[in-house]
Amino acid sequence: MPDAENAFKVRLSIRTALGDKAYAWDTNEEYLFKAMVAFSMRKVPNRETTEISHVLLCNVTQRVSFWFVVTDPSKNHTLPAVEIQSAIRMNRNRINSAFFLNDQTLEFLKIPSTLAPPTDPTMPIWMIIFSVIFCIVIVAVMLLIFSGIRQRRRKSKGPSEVDDTEDKCENMITIENGIPCDPLDTKGGHINDVFMTEDERLTPL
Repeated sequence: MPDAENAFKVRLSIRTALGDKAYAWDTNEEYLFKAMVAFSMRKVPNRETTEISHVLLCNVTQRVSFWFVVTDPSKNHTLPAVEIQSAIRMNRNRINSAFFLNDQTLEFLKIPSTLAPPTDPTMPIWMIIFSVIFCIVIVAVMLLIFSGIRQRRRKSKGPSEVDDTEDKCENMITIENGIPCDPLDTKGGHINDVFMTEDERLTPL
């Protein structure tokens, strides 16, 4: 194995990730992996000339695990692990996408996983809060309006019902001994002459 200090072990779980759609790991997949590593290295300052041939794989197993290093032919040594780690972390999502895998099924054992950038909500948080408060205010205003209308209706019905009751009482006709008699008109002070005695007729008020 090349310089172990600057080497990284990779482990792929293709069957676990893709199931029946899993592809076989062959020389073409190795070529793609080298290309993705070279692409990542070219993003690092002063490493723009990195080629696919500079990426070396060794100890490849059938369960798809291997070690890789990136060489610098001009100086005949491997590139520092820090540079490789930085390049892989910056382009981790691109590498995962190339093999239809993720950080759990495409593992760089000495390179920590990078968290995906948080997705911005389609609507700002302040807009959501404002919408909720606005809806609450609208509902409260509607309830106050309906409550006021109901109270007005109750007040308008009250006096009319009392007047109707009084009118019914005034129009009632009493019946005594089978003879209908007008009720005593207390409002006008009217007294039925039939029930007045002789003295009451002659005595002036």
